Amino acid sequence: MVTTKEVELVDRAKSIFMRYGIKSINMDDMARHLGISKKTLYQFFADKEDLLKKSVALHCTNEDREIKEICHRGLNSIDEMLQIMHWVLNILRDIHPSVQYDLEKYHNAIYQAMKSARDRAIFDCMVHNMRKGQREGFYRKDFNPEVICKIYLSRLDDIFNPSTFPFGEFTLSELYKESFNYHIRGIASETGLNYLREKLRSMK
Repeated sequence: MVTTKEVELVDRAKSIFMRYGIKSINMDDMARHLGISKKTLYQFFADKEDLLKKSVALHCTNEDREIKEICHRGLNSIDEMLQIMHWVLNILRDIHPSVQYDLEKYHNAIYQAMKSARDRAIFDCMVHNMRKGQREGFYRKDFNPEVICKIYLSRLDDIFNPSTFPFGEFTLSELYKESFNYHIRGIASETGLNYLREKLRSMK
């Protein structure tokens, strides 16, 4: 049975991994950041892999809930995408750029589980958004939402790829904003582009 204390530790550990990266944090570091003894930490978690796995699972659960909540607000397609953009930017501001790279290279099984859950949640939301936008007239009708969504997901992976974007060259927020703009302007109709310009102008 998962205790309230364990859930609290996992939530705090998740934030520490995201802030400092994964490879650079060992269990001694984690105990210090959490303000508990290493002995207490090991009472709840077998090792770093166990703690990381539970932290990533919690992150995926929270992410899935937040995406679904935005997608069920009844917004039009462009307003929905703008809210998702702001939500993602808030997350990216607190993520160390090496997190996904560390996860993929040193904890690949956990990474693959996270990627599968994340991609599934984003895919469902994005395809729904694009079909809605096509019905509304905000998006062009001459593209396949499922194909474009897969292209969008591959670009998200590139944001975290140091071979494509070396750490420190750009912030994750900068890269995501450019990717978002590229996506939305690529699928928007003239009506959608005019609406987007007005929304962005009103948000300044």
